Amino acid sequence: MQPRHSKSKTEILDITVPLFAEAGFNGVSMRDIAGEVGIKTASLYHHFRDKRTLYRAAIFHAFSRKTEVLSLVLATDISPEQRLKKFVAAFCKLVHDNPYFIRLIQREILVGDDLRLRLVEEQVAQEFFSLLLSLCRELASDHDPHLLSISILGLVVFHYQITPLRQILPGSRSQYDDPEVVAEHVVRLLLKSVSEPFSLTS
Repeated sequence: MQPRHSKSKTEILDITVPLFAEAGFNGVSMRDIAGEVGIKTASLYHHFRDKRTLYRAAIFHAFSRKTEVLSLVLATDISPEQRLKKFVAAFCKLVHDNPYFIRLIQREILVGDDLRLRLVEEQVAQEFFSLLLSLCRELASDHDPHLLSISILGLVVFHYQITPLRQILPGSRSQYDDPEVVAEHVVRLLLKSVSEPFSLTS
């Protein structure tokens, strides 16, 4: 049996995030996590009092710095169109480079646990989504800012969600995996769309 070395919280979280992303909150136990980390279960509880506490820390560890980047882009003092371009480019790169980012959120949406969804909202989306709403109000005052914000996120997220299928569909090209190519396409689509008058009808 291999010796069990002590691990820092950061090292534990680096290993834990992919486990939660692949198996979900209910699909992995503290014993499973301790085994993957290479420490005793008791040592894991020394760092985190229960699985929910560990999950909260994992969510923050996975997303805090990444969403800070998005918030900084959205808070930049440039034109709405330029902010949109920079935000979409940053978001495409984030989703492309960090597949666990989307998987964690997808799992929570599918499970629908209100407390954990609130946690994701607080740790992941609250600040940058509020800034995105503000951008959408500036960008297209005649569009619903919430719906437009969701559409912007959806255009990027769905592209990467269906990658295994998209890559074998007719017309697919290798460059469609490039976040810069995807960002350029999404921005062109959005700017053309919001340039036209629009109103919701009952």
